[in-house]
Amino acid sequence: MRFLPTDEQSDFARTLRALLSASDVPAVVRSWSGGAYGPGRALWSRLADTGLFALAAPQEYEGLGALPVELALGFVELGRAAAPGPLVETAAAAVLLAELGDRALAKRFVPGLAGGRELATLTLAGVGPYALDAEAADHVFTVSAAAELWLADGPGEALASLDPARRLSRAAPGGELLAAGPAVAAAAGAALRWARLLTAAQSLGVGEALLARTVRYAKQRTQFGAPIGSFQAVKHRLADTLIGLEFARPLLWAAALDLAPGEIAAAKVSAGEAAYRAAMSALQLHGAVGYTEELDLSLWLRKARPLRDAWGTPAECRAEVLRPTP
Repeated sequence: MRFLPTDEQSDFARTLRALLSASDVPAVVRSWSGGAYGPGRALWSRLADTGLFALAAPQEYEGLGALPVELALGFVELGRAAAPGPLVETAAAAVLLAELGDRALAKRFVPGLAGGRELATLTLAGVGPYALDAEAADHVFTVSAAAELWLADGPGEALASLDPARRLSRAAPGGELLAAGPAVAAAAGAALRWARLLTAAQSLGVGEALLARTVRYAKQRTQFGAPIGSFQAVKHRLADTLIGLEFARPLLWAAALDLAPGEIAAAKVSAGEAAYRAAMSALQLHGAVGYTEELDLSLWLRKARPLRDAWGTPAECRAEVLRPTP
């Protein structure tokens, strides 16, 4: 089994990284945090032009085919850049609608999601009650405990969030009932697997960005006449952070190749915990300046903890890893 991206996949990742590097994403994130979604929608459109969102949809719905490895590579880059928006939720919604087996319903929504023309957010019963970026989304989907798929009438009640760029709301009750029954439950399971996989990929990218920024800072900041990066304790802390991220990487690729629930859960635990440890190391080694909102580092620091817990806490994912295979 190959656990390394192909040349074509690596080229796609480099294309996304170059696009995001040229897009002043920190400014986009700050606008998004303030409720100004225009710059974020413009970035979303540029990402869609690369075919990113089409990787979550079958060709019959204007997608490129459900390609989890390529999409995971893309989401690592989105995490590395701290890109805002319901990225995971839009992809997961496209998977859910395509998996339902209702062609009319899929044709109504999936082409817009795959083409980047529309944003969606999604909540699944038993996973989390809060919708991400519902105010910015064109569609707010909810799957109830009764296996009913609803299209909400509005964004619902806004809530405070640890990360201002991850704007949360409590989904509004009611709306349009789109589907119900075992097909909804099965499709919701598929959407959850993809959501966890892509959240793990985002976490890996966030952790890599935090480590890179911390290493760069450790080479610049001096103490006792020497860069702090030359101190043994700092080297060990950064090495431990790197090991955690590198351990998570093959788990992510294995999960993307197989899409097995246990493997996806293992990847999410590893990537989420590694990103969170990278955030703690970054905060400690940057010192007091790491707490300031003016420093771009805060855009990544504030993502690590929410991503670790989104679409399944570490405890829930560990329980999934230990669950016997049917």
